[in-house]
Amino acid sequence: MDPLPRSLLPDTAEVGPDGHLRVGGCDVLDLAAEFGTPLFVYDEAHLRARCREAVAAFPDGGAHYATKAFLCLEMARLAYAEGMRLDVSTGGEYHVARAAGVPASALTLHGNNKSTDELRLALTEGVGHVVVDSFDELDRIDALVAEGLTPPRVLLRLTPGIEAHTHEFVQTGQDDSKFGFGVHTGAAQAAFERASASPSVELVGLHMHIGSQIFDAESFQRAIEVLAPWFRDHRLPELCVGGGLGVPYVAGESSATITEWAATVHAAVAAAGIDARVSAEPGRAIAAAAGLTFYTVGTIKDIPDIRTYVAVDGGMSDNPRPVLYGSGYEAFLPRASDAPRRRQVTVVGKHCESGDVLVRDGWVPEDLAVGDVLATPVTGAYGASMGSNYNKVPRPAVVFVADGAARLVVRRESYDDLLRSDV
Repeated sequence: MDPLPRSLLPDTAEVGPDGHLRVGGCDVLDLAAEFGTPLFVYDEAHLRARCREAVAAFPDGGAHYATKAFLCLEMARLAYAEGMRLDVSTGGEYHVARAAGVPASALTLHGNNKSTDELRLALTEGVGHVVVDSFDELDRIDALVAEGLTPPRVLLRLTPGIEAHTHEFVQTGQDDSKFGFGVHTGAAQAAFERASASPSVELVGLHMHIGSQIFDAESFQRAIEVLAPWFRDHRLPELCVGGGLGVPYVAGESSATITEWAATVHAAVAAAGIDARVSAEPGRAIAAAAGLTFYTVGTIKDIPDIRTYVAVDGGMSDNPRPVLYGSGYEAFLPRASDAPRRRQVTVVGKHCESGDVLVRDGWVPEDLAVGDVLATPVTGAYGASMGSNYNKVPRPAVVFVADGAARLVVRRESYDDLLRSDV
């Protein structure tokens, strides 16, 4: 029932004398009027600050931006300009990064099912690293090198058997996982022996990623301890600890900063006797809190003694996380950002699904009305990137704001865009 905590807003957020939220020096209601809703707005200063923090925390090229969190041409340019390398997990992400001017040597190619075509392109262009995920992938690399391509620098993705404390859909380090070579099954040892002896790859280290939205640093420590023997026995030059650092989404949550997380990781590496360069792949921690989504309220439906539904002009097509994971979000009115929120509502989208819920138990000011612009904070990661055209709803525009100016970096889709692939 309190006003929205300022800690959930981007770095440059402030409330003007009129009560309106301003980000990057721009009145967000003006942005909604100019660019329409739904609308993603990113605080460019916030993005740059988190990139710089990551580069300082994981120096010597160890900071890799996980593009799956949020990627467009301008985001790729920004992360690279701030000194980050980029982690891409598909040919599509690779293509966007390259189109943005990021050299292949600054990219790390991920993915649990890389195609021969994806690998051929990456090897032809001189990708910085390939994170090898399976024996089938090693077979494909063998065949490509036999064609005359240069053996890539690779990290083996090991699955350490750690069940991080997070939603089961975003756990990736447990034994039962589609990712990596399992340590406890013996697959990791077999993959290490094969890669070490293979002329088709240059084995430079090991990679782990135990999940996403993790608040418990102990999970990273335990995973590092599992991988430590390989480094002590074989003097591998690089350990990538992946990403997964959690961020607060609702009032009362807190998390470590990138700097604090890195300190925990570096301490665990030292305690385990690992003498290797440490790299990491933050994505959510870079982009999530930098972004907000703005909607227009179209319908308010009060069902006495049951619930009040507030329907907006977006929904699960621009933020599927609540549907997929039951993720919680806050809601507020940017025209009255510091106002008490005493009215309980459920914010829903316009899609033909009862489960199309954005905020199940949200609080808003009592004078919420049809036509209001309503906002959800901390939507900069896995909103735009996981969006869809379900019900043929066009994807929203994306705007970056800084120093009082707004620039469109992704235009809103039109109805004609929905037909471009049809034949």
